[in-house]
Amino acid sequence: MTEPAITPAQAPIDRRKTWIRLGILTLVVVLSFVIAHATGLTDYLSRDRIREMIAGLGAWGALAFVGLFVVGELAHVPGFVFIGASILAYGRLEGGLLGYVGAMAAIAVAFVVVRSIGGQALASIERPIVQRALAHVDDRPIVSVTVLRTILIMTPALTYALALTRIRFRDYLIGSALGLAVPIALMSYLFDWLLS
Repeated sequence: MTEPAITPAQAPIDRRKTWIRLGILTLVVVLSFVIAHATGLTDYLSRDRIREMIAGLGAWGALAFVGLFVVGELAHVPGFVFIGASILAYGRLEGGLLGYVGAMAAIAVAFVVVRSIGGQALASIERPIVQRALAHVDDRPIVSVTVLRTILIMTPALTYALALTRIRFRDYLIGSALGLAVPIALMSYLFDWLLS
């Protein structure tokens, strides 16, 4: 089945839609950041407060932790705050595993939110430098995401950029799962040293 040809009149409309979606996404990101800081949410979600909260909830603490991690990621609270809190509350092994699960849930939800607002806007940009950068993601998506996640870990900008490409959600999750495993395991293992 062949793709319908884009008429010259459709190209400016498609570009305009892309820029409108990117504008809306930018507005949502900036507003969430401003609201999180203006309301004190980012200050409230400190490592010690999260640890106290999840420890006080007993069996529901792990579920509440994952929910807080998702909200925190969308509000640009650093992911290591949550991972550190889970290690403090549950210990190295259980806390590290819970931090890993929370991190995966947070970046999955952020990906879906950004993709639903911004679409695959970066895929339609015709600049050669953007095309070259995205070629690696298109050709080897899992390897590309694994390498990027290992280096940039939970940087929201990485999640947003990947959500705006043509990468499939499944490939994004697999690459993220592989890329986050080592940094979170190292953080769990070296937590006492990192804390001091």
